[in-house]
Amino acid sequence: MLCIVLSPALGTEKTTLHLWHPMPAPSRAVLNELIQEYEAQNPGIKVHTLYKENEEVRMAYMSATGFTSGGPDLLYGPSDFTGALVEMDIVKPLEDLFTPEELAAFDPKGLTWYNGHLYQIGDELGNHLALVYNKRLFAEVGLDRPPETMQELIEFGKKLTIDKDGDGIVDQYGLVWNFTEPFFFMPFYASYGGWVMDEDQNPTLNNEAAIKAFNFVREMRDVHGIIPAECDYDVADSKFNTGSAGMLINGAWAWAKYMESPHVDFGLAVLPINSETGLYPAPMVATKGYYLNPYLENERLEQVLKLTKFLTGPEAQFKYASRLATIPTLIEVRERPEIANNPIIMTSIEQVTHGKAMPISPQMRAIWDAMRPAYQNVLGGSMTPEEGAAYQQELAVQKVAELFEGQDIDKTAVNVTAILVYIAGIILVLWALYKLILTFILPLIRGVPGVQVKESRFGVLMVAPAALFIFGVVVYPFFYNLVISFSNMGLTTVKDWQIIGFSQYGKVLADSQFYYFFMKTIIWTFVNVSFHVIFGVLLALLLNRPLPGKGIIRVLLILPWAVPSYITALTWRGMFNIDYGAVNVILKTVFGMEPISWLIDPTNAFIAVIITNVWLGIPFMMIIALGGLQSIPQELYEAASIDGASPWQQFKKITLPLLKPVMVPAITLGIVWTFNNINVVWLVSNGGQPGDQTHILVSFVYRAAFNLYRYGYAAAFSFMIFLMLAFFSVKFMQKNKATETVY
Repeated sequence: MLCIVLSPALGTEKTTLHLWHPMPAPSRAVLNELIQEYEAQNPGIKVHTLYKENEEVRMAYMSATGFTSGGPDLLYGPSDFTGALVEMDIVKPLEDLFTPEELAAFDPKGLTWYNGHLYQIGDELGNHLALVYNKRLFAEVGLDRPPETMQELIEFGKKLTIDKDGDGIVDQYGLVWNFTEPFFFMPFYASYGGWVMDEDQNPTLNNEAAIKAFNFVREMRDVHGIIPAECDYDVADSKFNTGSAGMLINGAWAWAKYMESPHVDFGLAVLPINSETGLYPAPMVATKGYYLNPYLENERLEQVLKLTKFLTGPEAQFKYASRLATIPTLIEVRERPEIANNPIIMTSIEQVTHGKAMPISPQMRAIWDAMRPAYQNVLGGSMTPEEGAAYQQELAVQKVAELFEGQDIDKTAVNVTAILVYIAGIILVLWALYKLILTFILPLIRGVPGVQVKESRFGVLMVAPAALFIFGVVVYPFFYNLVISFSNMGLTTVKDWQIIGFSQYGKVLADSQFYYFFMKTIIWTFVNVSFHVIFGVLLALLLNRPLPGKGIIRVLLILPWAVPSYITALTWRGMFNIDYGAVNVILKTVFGMEPISWLIDPTNAFIAVIITNVWLGIPFMMIIALGGLQSIPQELYEAASIDGASPWQQFKKITLPLLKPVMVPAITLGIVWTFNNINVVWLVSNGGQPGDQTHILVSFVYRAAFNLYRYGYAAAFSFMIFLMLAFFSVKFMQKNKATETVY
């Protein structure tokens, strides 16, 4: 009877297809509607979606597909993913999966070809920047149209920049945009005749166009004062969306939100022409669409292909375009009256005609990484525009070479180093198995005097699941990383890497940046842990005394540690804003100080990161110290008082020695955690900004691994970090006799 009841349910098991994407909220809402519609039409299919930010979804897909042959069935993203995905051989060619008639229905710009193969089917054309403006704010200052030239952009910006309450702080800026990022700088660079690379994919960044564009952006901020001193993407988005900025340079992905904002009377215009050159600013134009996992085959491939055709079909594209004002890639949809007569889409198409196709070759990743520090150094004043242009060109050439390193290995030659590494690995594994069997398994089987075999076997069974889990997430990755550190694994060798010996370690030791960031990491660790210990012990001493409201005070002091670190880091980043951050407001109000450029100047940015981490780390040391203090017998203090010992003598002779066994392991852990703490550095400094000068070792190696795909180099780098920390921890514990009792 039970089988009869369960058989229908078993027979209706659905096939789950996985889609990863970086779509913003308005686009996600449309996607979810389309998926519900598709699932209703195909009852045997369940589509599971996963949202990640643009860079996160790229890295996650590469890791899952490149290293585990897994990953989602479908990846949605911009066309500039293509080059790296193809070089890693983790995306399926599509030209044989679509008929010529199906492909002919698309605008050719909506199909992403690379090295003679079709890899992406686009559902949206553009992904470009344009000028968004608030018509209401324009009308308030007597403006009835958007600027048509870059000179007018400045003039209009001055009219729209207003200090409404006369307190010396600008309440409404004329223009906001994420001007510290090279992608948002590109339109102005192009307006002076510059571009990122030539036809042979070589960087072209050291020229007069770069110098003039650097000067133009810097003068908008420092001379004309129409843009904030600090303005990342979130600040710009928030200011415009709340009616605190008249104009915004942003992409098509965000326009739907502004259209719905009660504070914005939405207007869209092309970026104004450069009167000096007669050229329009040329934003990079890209297709957004779907990639297929290369491991799809047979029935699952047919199911994923059917879903792809539905999501890029005319009704799906019409829904996106009509609701979000995106440019459809299907010509038939673009010609529908509701789309063709939409003024927002018409302006967007006009902006696309002024733009340039974003390069999809992997060299673009290296060029972005080279432009960012040079450009930010110019904005920060540590480089002149001329020096910045030369530096970004030099850095781009270097990073492009690093991107393709490891390709020149002779795969047919006998690799003696590889043989030696493999032999060493086998010997290490055999030795580990020998020690495991001799000292652990045999005593459990035979029974050894002093070993309670029955209870031990039960304990082993209880520990086994956790041990297997630790092996999977700690032991295996550790040794895999060790092997990779001896290899040439990189962008083009993910699937056919070879052991090349200690070459990667040589590159690490020969890299001057290793020593620069090592010294910075030492300073970072020493300052942080010192403050953690000093303030942690002081607060613990305070809480160990009779104190009114001690419970509430303890909860408040633990709070920074209880809140997730990424929330705290982002909160502190906002508090360090030069104009509106709480830190500068307090400094000005209480101490009468001028605003400090916390996140613009490299030294100040590093101090800001340290302040944030000190705030986060004190509660941990306080709790450890408080536990140690409460374990000290009170009789010792009473006896010392009777003998006439002063409070300082009691602290020096009783408290410190008895705290030592507790604090030394805690300090060791604190040093290791702080040395490897990427979250705070990355989030507060926005990825090492300004100019990649606030990195510590772990954040620098993260960028090397996931921005430039230097996996072998990053593995060697990270293993050297491990060796340094392991050596220090052992020596530190031995020197301080942390495991010895004080009694």
